[in-house]
Amino acid sequence: MTATRPNTPGTNGGHFQSHYIPNTTDEQAEMLAALGIDSIDQLFADIPDEFRNPTLNLPAPLSELEIQRELGGMAAKNRPLGSGPSFLGAGSYDHFIPAIIKPLITRGEFLTAYTPYQAEASQGTLQVIYEFQTLICNLYGMEVANAGMYDGATSLAEAALMACRVTKREKVALADSISPAYTDVIRTYCQSQNIAVETVNPSSPNLDAETACIVLQYPNYFGYIEDLQKLVDSAHAQGALAVVSTDPTAMGMFQTPGHYGADIVTGDGQPLGIPSSYGGPYVGLFATKQEYIRQMPSRLSGRTVDKNGKTGYVLTLQTREQHIRRERATSNICTNEALYALAATVYLAAMGKQGLRQVAELCYHKAHYAAAEIGKLPGFSMPIDAPFFQEFVVQCPAPPAEINKKLMERNILGGLDLGRQIPNGMLLCVTEMSSRKDIDSLVAALSEFK
Repeated sequence: MTATRPNTPGTNGGHFQSHYIPNTTDEQAEMLAALGIDSIDQLFADIPDEFRNPTLNLPAPLSELEIQRELGGMAAKNRPLGSGPSFLGAGSYDHFIPAIIKPLITRGEFLTAYTPYQAEASQGTLQVIYEFQTLICNLYGMEVANAGMYDGATSLAEAALMACRVTKREKVALADSISPAYTDVIRTYCQSQNIAVETVNPSSPNLDAETACIVLQYPNYFGYIEDLQKLVDSAHAQGALAVVSTDPTAMGMFQTPGHYGADIVTGDGQPLGIPSSYGGPYVGLFATKQEYIRQMPSRLSGRTVDKNGKTGYVLTLQTREQHIRRERATSNICTNEALYALAATVYLAAMGKQGLRQVAELCYHKAHYAAAEIGKLPGFSMPIDAPFFQEFVVQCPAPPAEINKKLMERNILGGLDLGRQIPNGMLLCVTEMSSRKDIDSLVAALSEFK
């Protein structure tokens, strides 16, 4: 509870309104005395003055109408998806979103039931989470899934930490074919916990008895399918776990990670009815084997019955430090991605098993048609000879940045520049949203580069 009080001296010697400061001047003085200091300024004495109270060079205030016009002008400079062909993927994909999703997820009952903690008031939200978990288990071929992960990158990082807890080891092996962005997030998570992170080649990972897990991507960052069974077996041979970040759309036609014996499977739910939205927010997917459930982060919704035998939903597992002793907590994830989990649930229910398979097959066949046509162009080649899903690498006769600039002049959004990994390499993505006309337009534009 907050209180309304008179003006209180600020740290810069001035005064500020203290309507939302939760302690009185006397309480502040008592705390300062307990700390053995005389003023709040002394709390921040280690911060140099020039950084403690910097001058903010802010423009003059604008009216609401002026702000709308300024922001509208900035937004008009964007090139939204749908305004022309797009062949950009690498983690955020242009998939069809059924019209049924938005009206359902924007119903007031879902938008306002943000937190599921009060089970008696959040039965709809808890049931959606339960259904979401069930669908993700089916999609990935795993035994148990959670809800509440941020996105694909942090889900994968949490999986690496979980593998270390399960195996009681402190070394993570990252395949060099996973997303560089995912690699950065994993290293950030591990560095403060003194977990060693090493990069390995999936063709010969050379794991040892100190390795907690091998981290893989399926399909990998370049869009290709690796020998998942061989890699999972190599991890298990050393007593390590196999952690696999998996594109959920690909599961419409490929074997699940669970089929190959993966121990922890993660992914990004963005392809499941969630727009690209400038890179987020999305929802993370996380599934594992039943035997490892106690070390799983985030929350889990379960189904039960009340004293009258009526079906009810509750939060069955909450292993966050807000709920249990910190030393026993498995994560500090405190978001609730239930709204986008709902979107993914509606998407999967609307598409059904056959619909998801059709989407996956369209992505696969259209991508292979595009790759075959581009491969016929002089100066273009496919540097990686391996099965792929909806993304593939093209080696170009000119820098991808130059090619993408020319493509944009034709309102075609090109692929990702892979110049750091592959000289003149471009990662192209083709989904069910790409028509044959779109692909032919891309090929015609690329043919101008000799």
